[in-house]
Amino acid sequence: MNLQGLEAFADGQLVWLPELGMGYYPVQEQPYDDAYWERYRVMDRTPCGEMLTTMRQAWVRHFYAGRVCDIGIGGGRFVEDGGHFGFDVNPRAVDWLQQFGWFWNPYTGPLEAVTFWDSLEHIHDPAMLLGNVTRWAFVSLPIFADAAHIRRSKHFRKDEHCLYFTRDGFVAFMERHGFDLAGETDMEQSAGREDIQTFAFRRRTAP
Repeated sequence: MNLQGLEAFADGQLVWLPELGMGYYPVQEQPYDDAYWERYRVMDRTPCGEMLTTMRQAWVRHFYAGRVCDIGIGGGRFVEDGGHFGFDVNPRAVDWLQQFGWFWNPYTGPLEAVTFWDSLEHIHDPAMLLGNVTRWAFVSLPIFADAAHIRRSKHFRKDEHCLYFTRDGFVAFMERHGFDLAGETDMEQSAGREDIQTFAFRRRTAP
């Protein structure tokens, strides 16, 4: 499916595809600047941020022992604490990653494992990036029941979120990109996060 092709069709509105359990919103302007970076630096060091980082590190280690590339690093705490690589489109975050030698561009070649902590839904079409992942993809993102749930949700962010999924829709989306579900948890909801589900996907091997 060419998600980029939905942009013209969407015409500034949420497109919901019930048969696929997914939706698309044509985000135009995304607020990735110094203020965005500083806000997430602070959030990473709140009690909730500390709990999320600890849970996410443990979730990855349960399945995979190596370094990952964190896509969309927020305030960088997951990368910093875990000794991981990172990738971001925010120039301030890129500068920070490059300063410590942690920057990795996942679009330039294969890599074993990636994490998308509240970031995959920000990407207009993640097909190319997912195509470079050879083993593991770990994802947390909002999960919705239907289009009405999206429209009343605080996660309906017209300046940030391009992709919206039901649980089954997201699993099917990842299957279409060559990944099988290896595990899922609602652990982030124990930290007070609304409608967030966390997944582990393993690259499907050829029969």
